[in-house]
Amino acid sequence: MRERTPGAADFGDRTGLWGRTGLGARAALALCGLWLLAGALAARQTAAVLRLPPDERLTDLLAWIGDNGVLRARDPLYDGPSPFTGTPFAGLVLKPLTRAAEQGLGVAWTFGTLLLVAAVGVVAVRALPGPMPRRAGLFAVPAAIGLLMVSAPVRDTFHLGQTSILPVLLVLVGWLAGERERPWPGVLFGIAAALQPAVLLFLPLLWATGRRRDAGGAALVFGAATAAAWAVMPGDSWTYWVHHVAGAGLGDAADAVSNQSLHGALLRLGLQGPLEIGLLAVLVPAVCWIALRRAVRYARDGQPLLAAAVTGCAAVAASPTAWQHQQLWVLLAVSGRVGRRRADRLVWPVFVVLVMSLKGEALVPHLPVLSGLSDNAPLVAGLLAACVLPFLLRGAAAWDSPERSGPLSRPHLMLELLLIRAGYWAYSYVRGQAPDARGTAELHGHQVLGVERVLGLDVERAVNGFAVRTPWLETFCDFYYSTFHFLVPLALLGWLYWRRPDRYRLARTALALGTLSALVGFWLYPLAPPRLMPGMGYVDTAHGPQVLSPAAPGALSELVNQYAAMPSLHVGWAVWCGVVLWRSARSPWLRALGVLHPLLTLLVVLATANHYVLDAVGGVVVVAAGFAMASAFARVRTSRAIWSFAY
Repeated sequence: MRERTPGAADFGDRTGLWGRTGLGARAALALCGLWLLAGALAARQTAAVLRLPPDERLTDLLAWIGDNGVLRARDPLYDGPSPFTGTPFAGLVLKPLTRAAEQGLGVAWTFGTLLLVAAVGVVAVRALPGPMPRRAGLFAVPAAIGLLMVSAPVRDTFHLGQTSILPVLLVLVGWLAGERERPWPGVLFGIAAALQPAVLLFLPLLWATGRRRDAGGAALVFGAATAAAWAVMPGDSWTYWVHHVAGAGLGDAADAVSNQSLHGALLRLGLQGPLEIGLLAVLVPAVCWIALRRAVRYARDGQPLLAAAVTGCAAVAASPTAWQHQQLWVLLAVSGRVGRRRADRLVWPVFVVLVMSLKGEALVPHLPVLSGLSDNAPLVAGLLAACVLPFLLRGAAAWDSPERSGPLSRPHLMLELLLIRAGYWAYSYVRGQAPDARGTAELHGHQVLGVERVLGLDVERAVNGFAVRTPWLETFCDFYYSTFHFLVPLALLGWLYWRRPDRYRLARTALALGTLSALVGFWLYPLAPPRLMPGMGYVDTAHGPQVLSPAAPGALSELVNQYAAMPSLHVGWAVWCGVVLWRSARSPWLRALGVLHPLLTLLVVLATANHYVLDAVGGVVVVAAGFAMASAFARVRTSRAIWSFAY
């Protein structure tokens, strides 16, 4: 049969490189963008390490660096101000580097770690349950590398100069070898355990899944490697294995937040002595037993990466010390699928990525009752993966065909809470980094007052003075300003989520986009609020006079950025509340409150000298822009959902 001659449409996205990969033009551009992003993250991480002074980077290698800038081989590893924290075998591996210069070692070590991270990303994607569509595989590799680069374990490994990436890679490669009659998987497991003893927990997994030859080989290699290190460095080996109880006494204090093991968590709770040891004697075997049973189940189900991640999470929890650079297994647990609805599938991956990329306080509010959760977030994620979450099996009906979630359905509550908290933390961080030059901010303040004077809107001083002369009004405005700015929007979000889920997504997205839009004003136009304008006669009713000289700071002068006044999000959020109540509430009283709240907020920000009238106008503008963008996104989402349901 004569082959068809390709038409013009075929050459747009089916020829050349993209034709061979089966990608269209848009998908190809997205793939290029994803690779560029992964490369940029890798370059940024590498530069962040190499631009540090030599005595501040690769700090865990300082134990090897002598006075002349070369690695030493004879001094004790675990003595001195910067003791080595790896195993004696890890020190033995570094012996051949004794002639390398410090700078050359730093560059080589950093780029070597970069290659190991990339290799872990590639191997992890290969370990995902198949069959995987070719397009998904092409996107998965740069996505995995990018996630690894932003994770705290990888960042910590780069900064400290640790070897913790190598054991993970060795275990993954050895685990993927399967049940084939090869000697090298056991060798890889044994070397990984010699570098990181917690990896020994994988030996029961090998045995339970029928790979007894690999388990035995791993035990022999681990014993041989440890014995070799003991023969070459007997003093260091005694110090590590006996004096420091397999390294438990090295590094920071065991109750430091960076130690995300059960031992560290119990110490942070104030438990010590026999009680803490007794609890560990119960918890550690229970966690390991449950995790191994689950890992065997997932391994037999054809999910090798999830099985390895579950076992690794149990190893992190059971280890006496599990420092940040050793917690990579928790991130790999993102491969598990949880939930029967399509919208629910995002909850676990988003939770893991946020926990392993941000600090605990970024995800948990600063409340004493929640401090335990904030301090132990990686451990909580690891325990959930190891013992609790019901990851789907490949034979489950929801594995390939999750229940669809329409655009008007109620999103997952946990996902919403995570994104709201993390989003507000990111917003606060970016706002805090905005320009805050006092001279520029005060100059802009005079500009705003000049424009308002021309327009006849300069009423701030009169309103502020009237509030100061009226004690009850001053007290009311101070209370309203500090209380209802967060309380009312959060209450409305909760009400919409529970009672009006069909309107929740649009309102939430509008609020988020409007808030993000305000960052443009904070960065481009730093503005001193009236209370910080010197010599203008304004009174800060809530905090008193603000003396901004370094010698005598006022109550607010230690805040990150006091000059993020344009636009006013107090007014903007209040307008958002008014629009939501007017469009969603059925009671005329609630609608009346929706009209009253923005007006009261405008009065309050002027009376407390926190904003100008034009700031309020800016707040209305950013919220209106947020609603416009959210409506556009909602139309696109709805049209796609209708197309999906129809076809």
